[in-house]
Amino acid sequence: MADISEIYGSMVFDERTMQERLPKATYKSLIKTIEEGQPLDLDVANVVAHAMKEWAIERGATHFAHWFQPLSCVTSEKHDAFLEPTGDGRAIMSFSGKELIQGEPDASSFPNGGLRSTFEARGYTAWDPTSYAFVKDEVLCIPTAFCSYTGEALDKKTPLLRSMHAIDEQAKRVLSLFGETPQRVMTTVGNEQEFFLIPEKDYAHREDLVLTGRTLFGAPPCKGQELEEHYFGAIRPTVNEFMKELDEELWKLGVSAKTKHNEVAPAQHELAPIFTNANRAVDENLLTMEKMRLLASHYGLVCLLHEKPFEGINGSGKHNNWSLSADGKNLLDPGESPMENLRFLVILACIIAAVDDCQELLRMSVASAGNDHRLGANEAPPAIVSVFLGDELGAIVDALIAGDEYTSAEKVSMDLGVAELPSFLVDNTDRNRTSPFAFTGNKFEFRMPGSHVNPADCNMVLNTAVAKGFKDFADALEGATGEGFEAAALSYIKQSLKAHQRIIFNGNGYSEEWEAEAACRGLANNRTTADALPCYVASESIALFETMGVMSEPEVRSRYEVKLEKYNKLVNIEARVMQRMAHRTYLPAINAFARETAEGLQVFKAASPSGKVRQQQSLLDALLEGIDRIDLALSAMEARMDEACAIEDQQERANHNAHVLLPAMERLRAEVDAVEGIVGRDRWPVPSYNNMLFYV
Repeated sequence: MADISEIYGSMVFDERTMQERLPKATYKSLIKTIEEGQPLDLDVANVVAHAMKEWAIERGATHFAHWFQPLSCVTSEKHDAFLEPTGDGRAIMSFSGKELIQGEPDASSFPNGGLRSTFEARGYTAWDPTSYAFVKDEVLCIPTAFCSYTGEALDKKTPLLRSMHAIDEQAKRVLSLFGETPQRVMTTVGNEQEFFLIPEKDYAHREDLVLTGRTLFGAPPCKGQELEEHYFGAIRPTVNEFMKELDEELWKLGVSAKTKHNEVAPAQHELAPIFTNANRAVDENLLTMEKMRLLASHYGLVCLLHEKPFEGINGSGKHNNWSLSADGKNLLDPGESPMENLRFLVILACIIAAVDDCQELLRMSVASAGNDHRLGANEAPPAIVSVFLGDELGAIVDALIAGDEYTSAEKVSMDLGVAELPSFLVDNTDRNRTSPFAFTGNKFEFRMPGSHVNPADCNMVLNTAVAKGFKDFADALEGATGEGFEAAALSYIKQSLKAHQRIIFNGNGYSEEWEAEAACRGLANNRTTADALPCYVASESIALFETMGVMSEPEVRSRYEVKLEKYNKLVNIEARVMQRMAHRTYLPAINAFARETAEGLQVFKAASPSGKVRQQQSLLDALLEGIDRIDLALSAMEARMDEACAIEDQQERANHNAHVLLPAMERLRAEVDAVEGIVGRDRWPVPSYNNMLFYV
């Protein structure tokens, strides 16, 4: 492996490279655009484009592409060569400021939720200078926003950037009340990415994995994760080689891949980066997922990013570590005495209020067909949103609500009873892996996002909600000064915490008792995507996004339509794959094995009329019974599929899919999986869980 300090960021046109390559005046102008939102002059863009092109060519680039995030949850890019024929049989390499600033993909060919008709094709990509350009393979990739001809955002980056602007504006209002005037307040994010790696040869023989990303059938392995031996265990040599190459490729792209380890489930792993600003963190996470998928094949592996590729063992999430920074200073650091840190308590109260007020929007932001299989499955947070504060912060909040005095807990030293081992101070809060939104020292960990999603959605909602919380505080207290301000702020904190106390829960989020208690508290429990999505277009949600300048009503409604349509399409694809595999893969194989068993039974009876053939007869009976049950379940599922296709309203279809079709699919799966255990291993038509999860 190359020297990290030499390769890190070597394929990124970052601030260091800009300073080296650009004239001083151009560099200063571009930095003003990046840091202060100043308009970018075309003359400046021309100089930047030329320098960027020369730098990219030195790194093997022959093409450029506007790299953007359509509503399809993947990144998109169209490659254009730098090539420019001169007319005399030669060519030069050319790249203009106009080409840097603006591109034109087909806006009607991407999901748009009705914002564009098929015949209305024009759309634009616009350079986002706040996220660095980079060279990927032979292409200079330029992060861009994507909008329609009429100006509506058609991507996930634009609302995220707007939400970051909203939180910057409102947080500055709050901080100004404390006499602070930072140049910039930004949200910082670090996404812990979980994923599975399985053998490529097994993947190729699983039609369900290839077409849907998850196993629609599969009996539990003989050994799952019950021995708890995989988590943080020694990494397989093949997987380690993959991770080494992944690290190196990400480091070249300036992605600060920091931590890697085995996760809880067999064949499951995790990669975590260092924090950066939310916009860049999202871009880097999308790059990370892309590199994971592409590089795995170098080692005969396939990377699975679905939230629940294997039934019965833990699924994969993307823990979204979120914090606030003012000119590089963490605003969620409680300090030595949180009770005396009025600014921290104000920010905390605003965040708690935001999560309570927007609990359903936060659940909606992580809703997907895949994540429905993970949330609430005793492996991930429940579908009920709550906030974990830990012992000390929880006690402070309780004291504030009750109006009691609070004495900060003393730091506890951990003595392990062995002289050679060092003693150390215990953190003032434990970690709660069952909590959807947990305070972990100087940040909140939002643990609900699924592994494959674009994290722009949840960060956009979270930013918007917190910005509204800050706005409410600033609106209420602007004008107050001195001791009057402090008293008013403390009163606001107490009232807000009391009003939103229901969202705070420090216990076991997996327990049935919590589900009942949450219902008594009036917290929402939207178990499925179909249940979660309607809040997106509720009048209060639209008002929130419009008030904070994050999305217009048409933009909100378009995203609701896109999410609905995607959910229905994914469930329909899964049902069709199940139907095809049951008819063409499983039933033929089970029938063939039953026929072979029946023929063997006749041979045994003929060879030994008085011999005992109880086992063979029992096996045949079980196979025939299984075939019949599979056929009945398959017919029932097909009827539910026909019913779904007849429903025109997308929300009604989603409700049917979630509560009628998916249960029918589960019944078919259960019947096929039950037969897997009695069919000869060499007769089963697809690799089993034992094959895929436990490989050398």
